[in-house]
Amino acid sequence: MLGNFSYCNPTKLYFGADSLHYLNDELPKYGKNVVLVYGGGSIKKNGIYDKVVEILKANDKNVAEIAGVMPNPTIDKLYEGIEIARAHRADFLLAVGGGSVCDYTKALSVSVHCDEDPWDKYYIRFEEPTCETLPVGCVLTMVGTGSEMNAGAVITNPKAKLKIGHVFADEKVMPRFSILDPAYTLTLPHYQMVAGIYDIFNHICEQYFSGEDDNTSDYLAEGLMRSLLHSSRIANKDMQNYEARSNIMWTATWALNTLIACGKSTDWEVHMLGQAVGAYTDATHGMTLSAVSLAYYRHILPYGLKKFVRFAVNVWGVDPAGKTDEQVAQEGLAAMESWMKELGLAMNITELGADAGMIEGLADATLIMQGGYKVLDRSEIVEIFQESL
Repeated sequence: MLGNFSYCNPTKLYFGADSLHYLNDELPKYGKNVVLVYGGGSIKKNGIYDKVVEILKANDKNVAEIAGVMPNPTIDKLYEGIEIARAHRADFLLAVGGGSVCDYTKALSVSVHCDEDPWDKYYIRFEEPTCETLPVGCVLTMVGTGSEMNAGAVITNPKAKLKIGHVFADEKVMPRFSILDPAYTLTLPHYQMVAGIYDIFNHICEQYFSGEDDNTSDYLAEGLMRSLLHSSRIANKDMQNYEARSNIMWTATWALNTLIACGKSTDWEVHMLGQAVGAYTDATHGMTLSAVSLAYYRHILPYGLKKFVRFAVNVWGVDPAGKTDEQVAQEGLAAMESWMKELGLAMNITELGADAGMIEGLADATLIMQGGYKVLDRSEIVEIFQESL
């Protein structure tokens, strides 16, 4: 392990069945004025909303609500939330939902007291907060993003056709606590479940496919990927399998809580490609990643061949005997493609509403990252999108 790093993760987790009652332990630590943030209303149908509100009332909290946070939260929705939180004189923000709700709430936390436009400050200039940051807590109802234990926040600007993530360096942006009850994920539609599974898998890949050294983080990543493959196949056949869903939930958290990035340069180009597709089509995030992944990995395979061979052998169980490194690596990607089809993931961007006429715009909307095995130029980005149609 050759990289230098510092590591701190201040988020406290409560994991398991009926863990919502721990909200009673956390709420007294924060001020009276709470803003409850949630999405399209599923938490009202499944009863989670009523349980959370009951606990908030029992703790004598003065509650305002921001409802209707969409799967790809927009900058206009963020502006709306800023006004609500300011009017309420918010002391604490409670996100109840999936990764988009958690992302949105963290973006809100750094924006409520910001005297600049948060889009320009955080998503164009990528600056850190210089204002008071509101504390955030999360009650997770959908897994995939790992947003419950990191400082990332993705926001979409539909007018500019940009979807941009900012991973804040300030630890205060991370949730102070997150409550993870796997039972809350059991009501998700199959499409959302598998999209989340692929989001988890790609988070691991984005960190794994970088670096040349013998790195403990890579061994951890391989274990997480094998666990996810095992549990995903069980859950794909039996969505009510609590054990499989709990393993998926736990893997999602560790896939993106910064641990397996330690000592790594990391890649993240698949996310940049996928987020460009999401900005143009408003497609589900995990599906935008699955639609572009194979074209990207096949493109960079020659530049990171050693790691792709290791991936094939250690994650997919490819037997390397009598084969060239190229053959082994390609077998690994073929096994990955087979698993993706087994789950029912989107395999191209056409399925998501993109077409050939969008490719130049998609390329313009794609940020170029530096940490992977190949730094792409614009012509390569265009080529990958063409191969992803």
